[in-house]
Amino acid sequence: QVQLVESGGGLVQPGGSLRLSCAASGSIFSISVMAWYRQAPGKERELVAAITRSGITNYADSVKGRFTISRDNAKKMVYLQMNSLKPEDTAVYYCNADITTSYRGSYYPIWGQGTQVTVSS
Repeated sequence: QVQLVESGGGLVQPGGSLRLSCAASGSIFSISVMAWYRQAPGKERELVAAITRSGITNYADSVKGRFTISRDNAKKMVYLQMNSLKPEDTAVYYCNADITTSYRGSYYPIWGQGTQVTVSS
């Protein structure tokens, strides 16, 4: 089985911090870009942050300076450190990875089940 599992979500007060983790497992040959997306009720899913195998990152304008994405290639994990959280950050956060399962195979996306982040007083 090929799987992504998120952890670390929860309830936090405005201005607080939270660290999300995502672990990839199963018969994965290689992982390209890993990313975090989020979706609030009634809104479209949006890219929060992405990171390449070599550590090149990009962020949504709304989280620049507050969130940091990182990865551990040996552990096949990606993280999202979220600081200075705002109520508008409330959403289900999804881990994403582009993977291959064989040499010279095509990359395709896999998704985690999501973890709820709620920012509220």
